[in-house]
Amino acid sequence: MANIKSAKKRIKVIETKTARNKAIKSAVKTYAKKVIASVNAGEKDTADANLKVAVKAIDKACAKGVYHKNTASRKKSTLATLVNNMA
Repeated sequence: MANIKSAKKRIKVIETKTARNKAIKSAVKTYAKKVIASVNAGEKDTADANLKVAVKAIDKACAKGVYHKNTASRKKSTLATLVNNMA
């Protein structure tokens, strides 16, 4: 355990940020799963709607620094490709 006051504060701040980042990543994963589920079910309209929501969540996560811009771009591209390749 840290003895210095500033180190103790950093530990608290890191815990807070970790919890926030984890919640945001979890939400993004949930939205991505919804897109994949609607693609597997063959529901084009639902997939498009879910894709919009997922892309917005990924962009927000990128803006907050949870994801690197290339990671966010890759995730969006993968989901968009799934939706666009629907029969």
